[in-house]
Amino acid sequence: MTLPVAVIIPTYNRKHTLARAIDSVLNQTQRPQEIVVVDDGSRDGSGDFITARYPQIKLLQQENAGVSAARNFGIAESEAPWLAFLDSDDEWLPTKLAEQFQVIANDIDAAIVHCDEIWIRNGSRVNPMLKHQKRGGDIFAQCLTLCAISPSAVILRRSLLQEWGGFDDNLPACEDYDLWLRLCSRLPVHYIDKHLLRKYGGHEDQLSQKHWGMDRFRVAALAKLLRAGDLTPEQEAMARDTLLEKCRVLQLGAKKRDNTELIAHCQQVLSEFGIDHGN
Repeated sequence: MTLPVAVIIPTYNRKHTLARAIDSVLNQTQRPQEIVVVDDGSRDGSGDFITARYPQIKLLQQENAGVSAARNFGIAESEAPWLAFLDSDDEWLPTKLAEQFQVIANDIDAAIVHCDEIWIRNGSRVNPMLKHQKRGGDIFAQCLTLCAISPSAVILRRSLLQEWGGFDDNLPACEDYDLWLRLCSRLPVHYIDKHLLRKYGGHEDQLSQKHWGMDRFRVAALAKLLRAGDLTPEQEAMARDTLLEKCRVLQLGAKKRDNTELIAHCQQVLSEFGIDHGN
């Protein structure tokens, strides 16, 4: 049985992990309608490798523009009514898509379905902290503090991104945090409490390793969310409180580095929303 979902795999210089990721999609007990790999300007021969080994897969190539632009390109060039994302260093377990579509079959109103994951760091399995525990339902509050849904773990209706926008390609990191804030402020999510993928970390090319002060990008996402004016009063209060806390953390780090520009930026953002930053 073919499932009505397009799997989007963005990649940049990860020829060494691509086969594992792609094979995990091809080995699904129920295969997707489309598999799209977006080569974001790789210089390690990733494109030639995919063409030679996986001629049945749609390969898109672009100049290096970041993971958001790569995912958005894949979304635009695919057609299936459902979308799934797989980071090129992650790996699905064989029943991942089948179990998610069973949830959809049981609830015609389901729009976002994610699952639990196995964490591998530097080759060893690690247990996530309690704050990383996945949930379903109304998870907006959880989305404020951290990225509550892993891109590799989710499937969602294409229509959601058509209505509320895709990944923000102005954000070099935390683009998933930004998207989940926008979607989860409006919709509940379905959650499968089962490990259906392996998520690998600890390597140098991860965005969390590449960019210091990741809360810089979360502050940008929160400010954008507040400017949109689409939150309920309760959601807005929570978002403002989170913005203040993340700015405080950033300012403490900035003071240690004598980064006056970042301190001033945080103060400007807080002032924009009339938040007392205690200066």
